[in-house]
Amino acid sequence: MKKELFELFGKSSDLSLENIITRLAVATVIACFIFLSYRISHDGSIYSKKFNVSLAALTVITTTVMIVIGNNLAMSLGMVGALSIVRFRTAVKDSRDTVYIFWTIVAGICCGAGDYLTASAGSAFVFVLLLLFGRIRNDNRVLLIIRTARMNEERVEALIFQYFSRKATLRVKNTTETSVEFIYELNRRLLEKKQGTGRTLTDEIYDVGNVEYFNIVMQNDDISS
Repeated sequence: MKKELFELFGKSSDLSLENIITRLAVATVIACFIFLSYRISHDGSIYSKKFNVSLAALTVITTTVMIVIGNNLAMSLGMVGALSIVRFRTAVKDSRDTVYIFWTIVAGICCGAGDYLTASAGSAFVFVLLLLFGRIRNDNRVLLIIRTARMNEERVEALIFQYFSRKATLRVKNTTETSVEFIYELNRRLLEKKQGTGRTLTDEIYDVGNVEYFNIVMQNDDISS
């Protein structure tokens, strides 16, 4: 029994230098595709060149780990135990970043195991999918921020209702003894449509008088915490 367990845990596959270089080379090529895909699907302030380079490096690193583990069960269990104590606290600013992290890990595992066909085909499909849908963004929301005198509270509410009916949602209403601040959320297309009909909402708001400021904030993925 001890002999069988020793053979099971001690079994490993020796790879030639040519096989190791081939696996690392394929992983590097796929890493370049991942780098290119991330660069295309991200732009503006949300794009991080350092994170993109880390994705490419993670693909090769995962491949290297898989090559080391090979078919050695004891080494794989030890690797799992060692990695289980590592805790990563890097905040993910975009949900798409999680997709890219899993992509690099899966591609690295496939290359490290020598399954080039699965790694290439899977990466090609993911590349096309992210190329088609990766630039979809949440930029249809607009915030209207209005601060005016307390005496104009009802007039501002009536004006917003007149312009947008119930399509403008009141998110925040801050009041003091002398002033009131409104934060409305609405669709960007609705705002642009209304802005193109004669007098603008900005003109109407300032005609109320005693308006401290009137801000229009576009909510999109470029604004991150």
